[in-house]
Amino acid sequence: MIALSLAEIARVVGGQTHDIPDPSVRVTGPVVRDSREVVPGSLFVALAGERVDGHDFAADVVAAGAVAVLAARPVGVPAVVVDDVQTALGALARAVVERLGATLVALTGSAGKTSTKDLIAQVLRSKAPTVFTPGSFNNEIGLPLTALSATDETRYLVLEMGARGTGHIRYLTGLTPPRIGVVLNVGTAHIGEFGSREQIAEAKGELVESLPPEGENGGIAILNADDPLVRAMATRTKARVVLFGESDEADVGAKNVRLTDNGQPAFRLHTPSGYADVTLRLYGEHHVSNALAAAAVAHELGMSVNEIALALSEAGTLSRWRMEVTERRDGVTVVNDAYNANPESMRAALRALVAMGATARERGGRTWAVLGPMAELGDEALTEHDAVGRLAVRLNVSKLVAVGGREAAWLRMGAYNEGSWGEESVHVSDAQAAIDLLRSELRPGDVVLVKASRSIGLERVAMALLDADATGEGEVAAR
Repeated sequence: MIALSLAEIARVVGGQTHDIPDPSVRVTGPVVRDSREVVPGSLFVALAGERVDGHDFAADVVAAGAVAVLAARPVGVPAVVVDDVQTALGALARAVVERLGATLVALTGSAGKTSTKDLIAQVLRSKAPTVFTPGSFNNEIGLPLTALSATDETRYLVLEMGARGTGHIRYLTGLTPPRIGVVLNVGTAHIGEFGSREQIAEAKGELVESLPPEGENGGIAILNADDPLVRAMATRTKARVVLFGESDEADVGAKNVRLTDNGQPAFRLHTPSGYADVTLRLYGEHHVSNALAAAAVAHELGMSVNEIALALSEAGTLSRWRMEVTERRDGVTVVNDAYNANPESMRAALRALVAMGATARERGGRTWAVLGPMAELGDEALTEHDAVGRLAVRLNVSKLVAVGGREAAWLRMGAYNEGSWGEESVHVSDAQAAIDLLRSELRPGDVVLVKASRSIGLERVAMALLDADATGEGEVAAR
């Protein structure tokens, strides 16, 4: 964080200092909410959760080197006491952002936010110091903590913004006002909470409404030309609009899109200043759109098309459990995409699985889709799970393993009704049952995709398969 004294912090957040002998002492380390992350110079944010109250750790964090605690009550150690800790955290982030000389880039969308954020960050990082959201730290707590990790050297701040209702993104942009806003897509993720795709679009569009008017150093709205609901957001912003996508009308686009033999996208990147070839290290054709969004941001910030193409081609996966591809010693490939799932990302992952398995099939390998429930779909849950099961059959996935309760049964039924009979698809009760099945059935050359909503915890399946490989238990004999 930019170094601030405790007196300055108290003034910014409207708090009172307690048990602080010298208010001129500065916070020079990170602002953290996890007591295990405290280092000398830190400011500890004492948030009260359902199970743990950060105030209970006040003495421990000061003993570990924290300068003070941002708290809702006196805690017997140096503290800045405020009425509401979360509100104060946001106010502190806003104050720090206003002092930065950095360009703020914010992005949102129903699917692909984290992967695209990672791409944008890696491309911009090749140009200048860049701070970006770790993982999916994209809410009213994670976003200000990310902003507060910026320093005087930071030139680009890349922030992912999530929403579970109208007004959420408007609140986040109030804490960290972006100059560049990117909207990726409008899908059905969280449709059970929003009610309709139109309501999701209304919420996502709050990002472009927050941007400053176009002009020198003015706002830039980067919108997906291939998504009608996103493209329509051009009427909701005063910023300059830049379109990305495979549409002929896109300012930044892709031509000659194809997949390599191992399922990695390759294409010719077109920008207003020229074109260059890109081959991504990521898996699945859906990453082309993500890469174009990143390219549009980089182009607007002055990078040449060759610099962008090189940075995209070198970028990897930064966030865990998102199409993490690992080949075991026995030739089984495990694709851990279990961080989260919605209908759009499920379809993209299945297509990536099939592309990755094309070469494996030639050697007798099979494709396995180990899928769990997609959460927060409301009245659309039955239809969407049925559709995913049907798609697995249409794509000729070799084996479907539906894991879990009612929603998993719908996945399996969709596959059955599409013509997947016998042992081609199966419904198992839980992760352990899936692990047992896979350990007994996998053979060299098989490719296994593991994917479900985060709340299901299906990453345990992928981790068990890889842990077994590490101990030699995962090796299987050819059948």
